[in-house]
Amino acid sequence: MSELSQPIRILVLCTGNSCRSILAEVLFKELGSGRIEAFSAGSHPAAAVNPAAIAKLRKEGHSTEGLASKSWDQFSGPDGPAIDIVITVCDSAAGESCPVWRGAPVTAHWGIPDPADADADDRDRAFDLAYSQLRKRIEQTLELPLESLDVRYLKDSLQRIHDACSSGECRAN
Repeated sequence: MSELSQPIRILVLCTGNSCRSILAEVLFKELGSGRIEAFSAGSHPAAAVNPAAIAKLRKEGHSTEGLASKSWDQFSGPDGPAIDIVITVCDSAAGESCPVWRGAPVTAHWGIPDPADADADDRDRAFDLAYSQLRKRIEQTLELPLESLDVRYLKDSLQRIHDACSSGECRAN
């Protein structure tokens, strides 16, 4: 078994790092209550965080200070921080060849539809759905004894959480 760092370092990836990965970064940080050090990044980061993502986070009472779209390059290679868990939240980022992460992290894919792709009339509802889907997965992840899980069991658990939430069987907390 490989030991996870304390706090556990989670990197959430998306192509643009402007919506879903930003939502997840904030949720992991705030719900993790110091137990989690969360980051987000993108393979092709946007110029800025999507204003609708900022609005959704503020509406839910989260801090948005310091949020920015970042390249995954700053988290990779020998100078990057040791990462324990890498979660991709968009299908295109999951299909890309990722850099080498320090720390040999556990990886998982949580495909969440991109709320930025929604029509203007449906955008608020799309951000509500993405936020809700991420929050349920993150709450269930934080219920796990992350600090003591075998990495294989952790990988399987992250996938089971995603699969259950995708099929509508996700527990409401």
